[in-house]
Amino acid sequence: MDRIKELRIRSTVDGTEQPSLFYQAEGENRPLLVGLHTWSFDRFNQVKAYLPYVEKLNWHLLLPEFRGANLTRNPHCRDACGSPKARQDILDAVEYVCARWSVDRDCIFIMGGSGGGHMTLMMCGTAPTLWRGAVAYASITDLAAWYRETDAAGEEYARNIAACMGGRTPDEVPEEYLARSPIGYVDQIAKANLKMFHGKFDTLVPPAHSLNLYLRLQEKYPQARTFLEIFSGEHESCLPEGFAWLQKQISQTESEELSG
Repeated sequence: MDRIKELRIRSTVDGTEQPSLFYQAEGENRPLLVGLHTWSFDRFNQVKAYLPYVEKLNWHLLLPEFRGANLTRNPHCRDACGSPKARQDILDAVEYVCARWSVDRDCIFIMGGSGGGHMTLMMCGTAPTLWRGAVAYASITDLAAWYRETDAAGEEYARNIAACMGGRTPDEVPEEYLARSPIGYVDQIAKANLKMFHGKFDTLVPPAHSLNLYLRLQEKYPQARTFLEIFSGEHESCLPEGFAWLQKQISQTESEELSG
């Protein structure tokens, strides 16, 4: 933890200072992993999960806040949950780090689970070619569908989703729910190099979320580098498999360059 820095980065959208955490790898021209927090938490949420992996790989790690938790208790929740401001915060943070530390700009990765998986997919829809590889676990891909699923189950998530939309339901502002949902960015996501993982027995975010997005991508862009693995698990992130896939994106490209 001593090597993790607290960063304050000025938003290019509204000029506010937004926090991120940064772990600096040793040496020159190292890969960068952008790790995204889950639905109900902040930038500190994934430190313990991701840090051991990046230390072993000697990668930089950036943990942006992107306007915080998608909860009613977050006074800025209207700006969270896949908003244009939240997405730009991540791009601003990546540029800030690349301008100040020795980052291999051809090896920038992004990863997140649950709400972080939702945001990973949103970033694939925002800047698909920025990421050498993207990994999304247990992702919410359709906020309107998830609102209805959680509302029917009597869960607080429906109220939190509505708070992020200014207190409005999918029936009231369907276009805003779609604008903050990966399912609305199929054409852009198809340009990304993406691996999705989803537990078959996930009852919080049903695997149909990842499956529906994957099938839409396959139907429209069958040659897209989009992959889906439904594994025997619940609402969880299988980090060893995700990191192994990201590492393969480096070795695979190097092999292609040598053979070409």
